[in-house]
Amino acid sequence: MKEYIIDAKNKRLGKVATEAAKALMGKELPNFKRNMLSSVRVSIRNANDLDISEARMEKKEYVRHSGFPGGQKIDTLKSLIEKKGIAEVIRKAVYGMLPTNKLRPRMMKNLIIE
Repeated sequence: MKEYIIDAKNKRLGKVATEAAKALMGKELPNFKRNMLSSVRVSIRNANDLDISEARMEKKEYVRHSGFPGGQKIDTLKSLIEKKGIAEVIRKAVYGMLPTNKLRPRMMKNLIIE
């Protein structure tokens, strides 16, 4: 199993998430196939030192819905970090960048955030 280590210190959230998503899909490997799970483990270090601006913390919103009338819930980036930590923010960003298929949950198991 190949190991990728990404240092998130002073990097933007999107840059780190893009790099992690590419590696999890196996696009850097010479034997890349879209329908095969790659044997790559991605480790993101220094997640607490991400470069997130204060304006982004207030404006970025995560929307979810329970399915019931009036069940829409909106969290800001700041409140999500306070509730679940920076690892959940990175996990959501990478999850959104992976292809929507049966391999996505299996790829996410190979993501380690420290």
